[in-house]
Amino acid sequence: MKNPSINQVNEQFEKFFGGPARAFAELSIDHMESLVNNQVEASKVYTDLGIKQIRKALDVKAPQDLQSYLQSQQEVVKELTERVRSDSEKVVALNRRFAEDAQKLTQQKVKAASEEAQQLTQENVKAVSEQAQQLTQESTKAAAKATPKAE
Repeated sequence: MKNPSINQVNEQFEKFFGGPARAFAELSIDHMESLVNNQVEASKVYTDLGIKQIRKALDVKAPQDLQSYLQSQQEVVKELTERVRSDSEKVVALNRRFAEDAQKLTQQKVKAASEEAQQLTQENVKAVSEQAQQLTQESTKAAAKATPKAE
């Protein structure tokens, strides 16, 4: 039976574990980056909206200004509600895409690992068969030499 070299072991480890783990880590990092970018964008929008409302509140100097400010708050609440809904939909879409991509990646890596394992099994079966045949031939030759010839 052939002994695998260190390089072969490293290659097999990379194919079966290292490569898939690295691919999943890359997918996870890309997903995390998308989520963080989405959160940073949302935080900026919410911060800008809050500062805008504080500035409007500072402009209140008379009862009419207060009434106008309070009425405008209905629009702010409507805008904020739409923004939260939109941001939630973005996060759901990002998570859905990540789940789909992770599933595809897993299927690809399982298929590749299965094909590689099948190929290695065939190679090992062939090597064992060849060694068995060689040992059989050597045993036959040895037995023929050991057996006294009838004269």
